Amino acid sequence: MQRLSYVALIVRDYDEAIAWFTDKLGFMLLEDAPREGGKRWVRIAASADSQTSLLLARAANDEQLAQVGRFAGGRVGLFLQVDDFGGQYSRMVERGVRFCEQPRHESYGSVVVFEDLYGNRWDLLGPAPRES
Repeated sequence: MQRLSYVALIVRDYDEAIAWFTDKLGFMLLEDAPREGGKRWVRIAASADSQTSLLLARAANDEQLAQVGRFAGGRVGLFLQVDDFGGQYSRMVERGVRFCEQPRHESYGSVVVFEDLYGNRWDLLGPAPRES
């Protein structure tokens, strides 16, 4: 069996990133353990039972710092799938998340692009409407 466990996301600061993802998106902090040299092993996820989590990796040098917010080179590179698109969208708007467009409804479901605190672009995805 194979599965994708972690996706590293370069951040400026551990605590500001933890606060943004937990406060704005409602993510859970799964692990925050100190490592050598002031580094930390920080994992967050959309829920406790998520198969994949984000590993928040603080930029360690100027080259890495220049890549903060450039996860996918300016394209959408992260996708947050939710069951309640309207509810999640409303909560994110209330919490001040920056959206790049208005929600749209495609054949595969509802979608809207948003940016995280560093400018990485995400899709918020909801299920397609059920046909009667």
